[in-house]
Amino acid sequence: MYTRATIATAAVLLAALTACSSSGDDAPAASDSGGPVAEPTVSVPAGHEGDDLKAAVAVYTAAYFAGDADTAYGMLSARCAKEITKDAYAGVVEQASADHGEDHPLTDVRAEVSGTTGRADYKVTGLPKFDRKAQPWVLEDDAWKYDDC
Repeated sequence: MYTRATIATAAVLLAALTACSSSGDDAPAASDSGGPVAEPTVSVPAGHEGDDLKAAVAVYTAAYFAGDADTAYGMLSARCAKEITKDAYAGVVEQASADHGEDHPLTDVRAEVSGTTGRADYKVTGLPKFDRKAQPWVLEDDAWKYDDC
């Protein structure tokens, strides 16, 4: 789903760039046949199916330890956001940053995706108590959201 959104976005940007690069008034007018356009389908190699989820996990964890409450809270699933207010979550994130600092890159990141759900395993450098196994994530609005609440 995310791959299709990325491809669609790239196609729109390419179309916009092509339209902007027209060299003059003698270019033929665009026509719209009104018929549906087939969306390109790209299969993701099995070795890379969880890459988008891995990236989301890395961004969320970096925001968490950096005290970036806006980013971290924005990555909560709708279900989790209903369970904690943004102000309360900001307090948690700010405390994590104050206690541990922000220099804790992830290692051994693995992601398993099945439809709109995912599970992530990872280790947090220097903070083994934050290592996770099968941490739940959910795809909402074409973005991976932290769903471990």
